[in-house]
Amino acid sequence: MAMGMLTACQKENTDNKTTSLPVIQSYLVPGQPISVKLSTQKALTDTATFGSPITGISLYLSDGSQKVELTESAPGTYTYADQSFLATGKTYSLQFNYLGNSVSASTTMPAKPVNFNSQYTGITPTAGGGPGTANTILNTFTWSNPDSLNHVLVFKAINASYAINSFGGTRPANSQINTNRASLYNVTQNSFSYRGTYQIILFSVNQEYINLLNNNARTSSQDLTQIPTNIVNGFGIFTAMQADTLGFTVY
Repeated sequence: MAMGMLTACQKENTDNKTTSLPVIQSYLVPGQPISVKLSTQKALTDTATFGSPITGISLYLSDGSQKVELTESAPGTYTYADQSFLATGKTYSLQFNYLGNSVSASTTMPAKPVNFNSQYTGITPTAGGGPGTANTILNTFTWSNPDSLNHVLVFKAINASYAINSFGGTRPANSQINTNRASLYNVTQNSFSYRGTYQIILFSVNQEYINLLNNNARTSSQDLTQIPTNIVNGFGIFTAMQADTLGFTVY
């Protein structure tokens, strides 16, 4: 899924109390199998995306009325296949024990985005562009958001590899944008770096995801401040989201 572009890894802390706490990564999405990844924290010199997988855990998920145990389908990855377990408006609680600590987290499933539309099915940006071109609106994505809820817009490249200009080849093809509780997003000359086909995915998300997205956007390898988390006795993220998808072409 597109949210894989955002990782939730924790650099090793010098506090002995916290270095043994696990890292959790889980995104609950209706229509997709439930998956929870457990790993150890990474050392500062570790270049891997995740720490070592944590195996052999009895991990439970509850929706308030039913409690199910997940199965370890791969080292450190715990899954539950019944997709009917996830529903809008329900609060889900994760719980397991690790090294003598009770680890837990909770999240509520937001409603699916409503009335997601695009002004056009595609755009044709110019390779160069003169003064003011970068700010010219080429397309507008809109959705209903009367309560100013959190949404994230993801541009996922399906078949896009030809750079629009000489700068585009150095940029990633995929991107995600915090819409800052708005109900529209204007596409400009700089919104895409490559020509080709895309999936434009609008996610309704919770605040814990926005906190992590904002943190990743402003930190660097020199910034060792604590990464935001909604895990008790752990690090990482346990969150729920729903999505709607449009096809789009950059000609």
